[in-house]
Amino acid sequence: MSDKTILRALAGETLPTPPVWMMRQAGRYLPEYRATRAQAGDFLSLCYTPDLAAEVTLQPIRRYGFDAAILFADILLLPQALGVDLWFETGEGPRMSTVTSQEGLRTLKGKDDIHEHLAPVYETVRILSRELPRETTLIGFCGAPWTVATYMIAGRGSKDQAAAHALKDTDRATFKAIIDLLTDASIEYLSKQVEAGAEVVKIFDSWAGSLKGQDFTDFAVEPTRRMVETLKARHPGLPVIAFPREAGEGYIGFAKATGADCVALDNSVSPEWAAANVQVDGCVQGNMDPRHMVTGGDELIEATRRVVRAFENGPHIFNLGHGITPEADPENVSLMMETIRNP
Repeated sequence: MSDKTILRALAGETLPTPPVWMMRQAGRYLPEYRATRAQAGDFLSLCYTPDLAAEVTLQPIRRYGFDAAILFADILLLPQALGVDLWFETGEGPRMSTVTSQEGLRTLKGKDDIHEHLAPVYETVRILSRELPRETTLIGFCGAPWTVATYMIAGRGSKDQAAAHALKDTDRATFKAIIDLLTDASIEYLSKQVEAGAEVVKIFDSWAGSLKGQDFTDFAVEPTRRMVETLKARHPGLPVIAFPREAGEGYIGFAKATGADCVALDNSVSPEWAAANVQVDGCVQGNMDPRHMVTGGDELIEATRRVVRAFENGPHIFNLGHGITPEADPENVSLMMETIRNP
């Protein structure tokens, strides 16, 4: 059995102390991250400079001793590799050229033509696989096809994903072609990360919750299922974490429907509900409210203990229900870690 606790939990083992990492653990709440980001000059330069991307990935491991490190990158690097223009507006987030038609699709590269652009990402993975402590698991990742498509179609993030829903409802053939391309390209992207040294991969479907009914099945479940099936065929034994954020009742049976080894949970569902309805199928990850990383104190301690107690009878990876925010206090992360490891 591996001495890496994340891998043990993903294999279905119930551990006396859950392994822990945090989404966006390398980020703006850490002063050392801000210093490295300033050295890089801008966000995309940080993502595409392997030494610096590896450095910010390692920073929270040095500070907190998390059980896993997740590759520092961005879900929108993949559409950029496919030929979409991508830039970041200060204080506003990503902006992209849009793809909303068959003509637009024809201007994009194929799934096998992305690797030259993404070579710096693979090099970051190789550096991390050499430099991480031997007990620390390396997680690679990508955005799920639906979530990435929402940005490609709207040219930016949105709260309701209206542009993507409109294209889906008015030109389903074009919409499905976008999803299919992203599914195929994501498989190739994750496969190269695994070849470079990633031990686990995670699929982030940040906007899965806005898909309802058959659309959830067609565009959240099915692409993930196809990605998991193909990746596991290529890389036998590869663990996959799926995160269909805000899926609600859609979390139930998601692992069985997709073949994922672990379902990550947002904090819109209670840990007790998730233990009864989701953890019964295997490992779960989550799901403390990220606001506790800002507010701290006794409330943080009790919230941490609640999550640990709720999931203590099955395989569990402790994490937040979403990414840690820039306002978080690094000392609160230390308090969370102390509470988990010394309850």
